[in-house]
Amino acid sequence: MGCRSQKEKNHHLIYFSEMNKSLIFDAHLDLSMNALEWNRDLRCTVDEIRISEQGMTDKPDRAKGTVSLPAMREGNVGLCVATQIGRYVKPGSKLPGWKSPEQAWAQTQGQLAWYRAMEDSGAMFQIFTKDDLDNHITNWQNNPDTSPIGYILSLEGADSIISPAHLEKAYINGLRAIGPAHYGPGTYAMGTDSSGGLGTRGQNLIREIERLGMILDVTHMCDESFREALDLFHGPVWASHNNCRVFVPHNRQFSDDHIKELIRRDSVIGVALDAWMMVPGWARGKSDPLSMGVTLRQMFNNIDHICQLAGNSLHAGIGSDLDGAFGKEQCPTDLETIADLGKIELILAENGYSETDTNNILSGNFIRFLKKHLPDI
Repeated sequence: MGCRSQKEKNHHLIYFSEMNKSLIFDAHLDLSMNALEWNRDLRCTVDEIRISEQGMTDKPDRAKGTVSLPAMREGNVGLCVATQIGRYVKPGSKLPGWKSPEQAWAQTQGQLAWYRAMEDSGAMFQIFTKDDLDNHITNWQNNPDTSPIGYILSLEGADSIISPAHLEKAYINGLRAIGPAHYGPGTYAMGTDSSGGLGTRGQNLIREIERLGMILDVTHMCDESFREALDLFHGPVWASHNNCRVFVPHNRQFSDDHIKELIRRDSVIGVALDAWMMVPGWARGKSDPLSMGVTLRQMFNNIDHICQLAGNSLHAGIGSDLDGAFGKEQCPTDLETIADLGKIELILAENGYSETDTNNILSGNFIRFLKKHLPDI
């Protein structure tokens, strides 16, 4: 099926005709996973992708996706953190993944090849340095209809890193952020629904991340690994997509103590839109967003909680995780596509956030962080 070149129509964004859309930075999008594992051509519109998946049942979010490059452009999501992911699963694990670290590494290299192909097609632009970031923002502001979407490369879960040499190779290829853990027990750290510290291999990885000047992403790290990593690591830290435990009492979320520690480290926390992280009592495969009352208001609540703990708007952002193995069946009812992220601007304004505060949250905080921590060359 061919892809139309015109922008997607999204009637949920009519109010934008009466206001300027601010630049949005989304700190977590699994774009290459969707392209290669879900076989989605993200240059198509969301509607075209959904139509192409009608009748498919291999994944629960078929025909319910929310992300495409045209939809990002429509919503002025001109910058994102785009992931690679390749989980290594040990014998006996029930988690999906690859049977060896080498296979997991190869998966991430295929994902890297897809990003390169998107660059060759003019659809995306990889940001390696501070100058790249500045140039992209200038180009996007001057030519928002034609500039490629900028991305910073991140690795979600470090199991695919076979050795320090592989991490250094990834850095040379533009990897700028890495989360040591994902779900379950990992090679280097314990993740969601597991417990325990880093161990020797994890400690060595943390030291290597610091040596290379990379960003440590503490998303998904269990409480013990989180504490140990922050004690050991002295470089830049962020949480690309994490919500607050005060609203949903689960180890996937951050406690207030976690958030306060990240604030002390001058981190930024991206708030996610996976429904089970937004409302308590969500039952996977049974609950639905409408009956559970899942809306962008919960995103605001998480953002606001971080801002209240900080006493300012400098540490909260957006890390939507949209289409991170879920679609419309598990995201806010008032979000049809990623273009609707702009609605959070109106919600912030309605709740007393100034234009400066709103710009901080929509993109400014992550941009400021990257301008401080990306390499000069």
